[in-house]
Amino acid sequence: MAAPSRTAAGWVRAALGIWRWSRGSAAVTRGSCAAPPARCCHGQGSALDHLLGIAKPGYDTAPPAPAVALHRDKQAVLVALPPNMPENSRILRVVILGAPNAGKSTLSNQLLGRKVFPVSKKVHTTRCQALGVITEEEAQVVLLDTPGLISPAKRKRHNLEQSLLQDPWRSMEDADLVIVLVDVSDKWTRGQLNHQVTKCLSQFPQVPSILVMNKVDCLKQKSVLLELTAALTEGVVGGREFRVKQTFPVSKSQKAPAESDPEASEGLRERVGWPCFQEIFMLSALNQEDVETLKQYLLAQAQPGPWEFHSEVLTSQTPQEICANIIREKLLEHLPQEVPYSVHQETKLWEEGPSGELVILQDLLVSKESHLRLLIGQSGQLISQLAQEATEDLRNIFLCDVQLRLSVKLRR
Repeated sequence: MAAPSRTAAGWVRAALGIWRWSRGSAAVTRGSCAAPPARCCHGQGSALDHLLGIAKPGYDTAPPAPAVALHRDKQAVLVALPPNMPENSRILRVVILGAPNAGKSTLSNQLLGRKVFPVSKKVHTTRCQALGVITEEEAQVVLLDTPGLISPAKRKRHNLEQSLLQDPWRSMEDADLVIVLVDVSDKWTRGQLNHQVTKCLSQFPQVPSILVMNKVDCLKQKSVLLELTAALTEGVVGGREFRVKQTFPVSKSQKAPAESDPEASEGLRERVGWPCFQEIFMLSALNQEDVETLKQYLLAQAQPGPWEFHSEVLTSQTPQEICANIIREKLLEHLPQEVPYSVHQETKLWEEGPSGELVILQDLLVSKESHLRLLIGQSGQLISQLAQEATEDLRNIFLCDVQLRLSVKLRR
């Protein structure tokens, strides 16, 4: 393959030192990080390629993602099936880390090719670790969609589940690769990595990591990406240093507000970025072409080893868990403030109808009369809208007709 010509794009990429590294056997000691051996080629379709308008490599159309089984028992049997892997099977376990509402679930759904994780503009939509599986040819990527990392103080202040603290850290113990997701459209938080993210990366420096800058389509001033790259990587990518000349001043009001975390060391609280990222991707998680580039990168990073799941497994979640999460997503989207967090869900009916349709009846229990009226809406319009939107998502997940009925009741 001929070396790329020195176009303006090539000069910028070279200046930033953005390269695609093949994972090697370089030893990395705990408490430090190092770049993989330089037995690699320049990568196309990542880093600044989106910003610079460089054409992405063409990929064959991927096979459609498998559907989720309609019943708990069938899904359990499917998840427990021995992997039907080829002789040259490869595996990669990926953890996605990021601040709450950075777009982790949206990215996970796009990578999987089917919506199995709830998505909402409100924080803490994902309340526990959820697992998704991408299988193409001989490679399998096990994807962990984790809750947004929060501090113990914030969990206590908002009375959130303990799993929001524990799950991301447990995931890191078995991870082969970490995706750190940053919402670059949020001017209040984009200037530095979340403190809990840097804390997690510092505790597991031996795990390779890449930086994914999400929602780049929302930026009017693309030069911001260059300065954010320098800040979030501390000027180092793949073991190579780079510098970006600052083109505009950053006011104090644009800096991310500091979180109070008594467990974080002074050094971590002052840390803005992470100097051990091996690769950078700039994308919009809603753009399938952008996400396909990232997915192909992940599949290429898979290393020889046995698969963990049968190729027909899309997620380890039960169909009831998926349904409850999708309905909860709609509650978060349409109900104001803290109201959706107090709604209790109970599935009363889950059965297959005479024509193969899935019939679901779920009660939504609230503790206040005002919440009941709010949830039902004028002439029952809101509850009907919630059911309709959830039904459309569930049909795409189970690939069958779904009849969902929601009933609102006072919790006694």
